[in-house]
Amino acid sequence: MCGITGAICLVSLLAAEPAAVKLTENAVDETAGGLACYRIETPTATYFLEKSGAGMSSLLDADGNNWLSFHPAKGSGAGGEFRGFPNAVHQQAGNYFHPSNQATDPSTTKLEFASHDRVTISAESSNGKWACRYDFFGAHCTFTMTKMPAGFNYWVLYEGTPGGQYDDNDWWMTSAADARSPLTTPHEGDIPAPEWIAFGDQRLARSLVLWHHDDDQHPDRFYQMQNKMTVFGFGRQGVNKHLDRVPQLFSIGFVEQTDRAAISRQLETQWRLADSLPRKN
Repeated sequence: MCGITGAICLVSLLAAEPAAVKLTENAVDETAGGLACYRIETPTATYFLEKSGAGMSSLLDADGNNWLSFHPAKGSGAGGEFRGFPNAVHQQAGNYFHPSNQATDPSTTKLEFASHDRVTISAESSNGKWACRYDFFGAHCTFTMTKMPAGFNYWVLYEGTPGGQYDDNDWWMTSAADARSPLTTPHEGDIPAPEWIAFGDQRLARSLVLWHHDDDQHPDRFYQMQNKMTVFGFGRQGVNKHLDRVPQLFSIGFVEQTDRAAISRQLETQWRLADSLPRKN
């Protein structure tokens, strides 16, 4: 028997359980020019969510490799200031949910919830027209667009550096293909359900996976930019944005697999947590 009541036993067990998600509210992303961030550490990744831009500036794997490598230096382009996730609102009544560079408009971020297994942070654009939410779990982060203005669209982008730096010989793979393609090979067209794409470094036995929980027939696009970064977008065709409704969920995180079937199994078993949460802030 344990303690006085079953409730006390439960509290003791929860207190002893190691935290799967650890939050530092007032962190600094030194590699991103010292920007103020939320730092969220999990067993598989460390995320830096930049507070003013409300976009992810750094994403570190278990070995410390930065798969985003954002830096705000003006003029750095694909070598720094364009990078990040989800970089969702571009010239659509403002520029929002991108780590702060010269063009990013400010947002207000707010810690909504924090426990040993989930951290939730919301963001609202300075013009009040756009809103989103980030839910950080032990295995991944889910970005949900929760509010958008009429007459505008958005996309969800991964602009970064697989394995820590861009390399032509690194690879991508979608749910529709068994074979990997090098980063020099572009992709055009809708990814069929389950709508996910994985990126990998040839040196590592892991994948960075991006998953759109809400399947659609909108185009999805990948290309490399100036041999410096990936440019992948859900709902992107050329420079056109096609995502036209909210709420919608998009997850990002590492899977310690590079096999298509194994990645799909992990998404369906471990990445479904966000589907059970309310979709509005």
